[in-house]
Amino acid sequence: MNRRALMGAAATAPVALATPALAQALPEVRWRVQSSFPRVFDILFGTLERISARVAQLTDGKFRIQAFPAGEIVGGLQVLDAVQAGTIEAGHTASYYFIGKDVGFAPFTAMTFGLTTRQLTSWFKFGGGNELADEFFREYNIVAHTAGDTGAQMGGWFRNEITSVDQLRGLKFRITGLAGQLFTRLGASPTLIAPADIYPSLERGVIDAAEFVGPHDDLRANYVRVARYYYAPGFWEPGARLHFMSNQRAHAALPDSYKAALEVACGEADAEMVARYDAANPAALRRLVAAGAQLRFWPRPVLEAAWKANEELNAELMGQNPKFRKIMESYLRFRTDAYQWFRVSENSFDNFAFTAAQTVR
Repeated sequence: MNRRALMGAAATAPVALATPALAQALPEVRWRVQSSFPRVFDILFGTLERISARVAQLTDGKFRIQAFPAGEIVGGLQVLDAVQAGTIEAGHTASYYFIGKDVGFAPFTAMTFGLTTRQLTSWFKFGGGNELADEFFREYNIVAHTAGDTGAQMGGWFRNEITSVDQLRGLKFRITGLAGQLFTRLGASPTLIAPADIYPSLERGVIDAAEFVGPHDDLRANYVRVARYYYAPGFWEPGARLHFMSNQRAHAALPDSYKAALEVACGEADAEMVARYDAANPAALRRLVAAGAQLRFWPRPVLEAAWKANEELNAELMGQNPKFRKIMESYLRFRTDAYQWFRVSENSFDNFAFTAAQTVR
């Protein structure tokens, strides 16, 4: 057959499309991923489940992530170690749980009198936060994606009313992050307890007070049964960012399309979690008050003492830890600008509009 005939035959033959063949060639990948939170906290643990489902959807079921609640593989506060070691491929957690390894973990979740949820998102995306996080987590064999935020948190549950700084002395307080070191300076005795153990510790009197997240989660945990005074605001967590932390080797082995699917799923979760909390918290707060919670606000002298102690703590830690200093120099520069702008825009609106319905007739 001559060349012209061969070309004619080729023109009439069916053409196989490359895309389905490529899709069929992508590997089946199965990951085990554990949360630091129990299943009862449906927004916190549920965010990991939604990430898992979205990744499966985006990869036609080829990349499946099995989500485990805290304690089913390792303890809730051992997630980072398990991911580093490759015991599990990934974890969904708050980096400030691991400041015992390095205080540099703290700013990527929350800082006392720090950035709010929106401000933190802006710092991560446009203020250098993501680049600093990538550099920091790389030392721990981790690839991290921001994956959810609680919004501003509450100030916790107390057996007794707090009316002065003196009443913090000796207080056994479950609290996370660098806020524990802050409350030590205010005279309290802070301790970090995994979320699953907060209620029994309050019930048995092992601790006098505990903070967790906010009304929706606190209602599900039923803390109102064992401590009645409910304080606001959680000034040590004006926003609290979670991360999906992947083992570096496991992440590197993923096809690029799977990496992209994971990034998309985490990005969606980053926006969705705070929206879920904003929708759920108002009704939950009403139910807590109906159940006997005594809503209180921190006295200004406590807030002022906390602000001063926090500035001293940050300066001290920045002097001791070069990695923390590098992160915080970026963070604090961004906070200065963000606070100036929000004071003009958001705060001036909030101060009037959020109270107008009760005060203007």
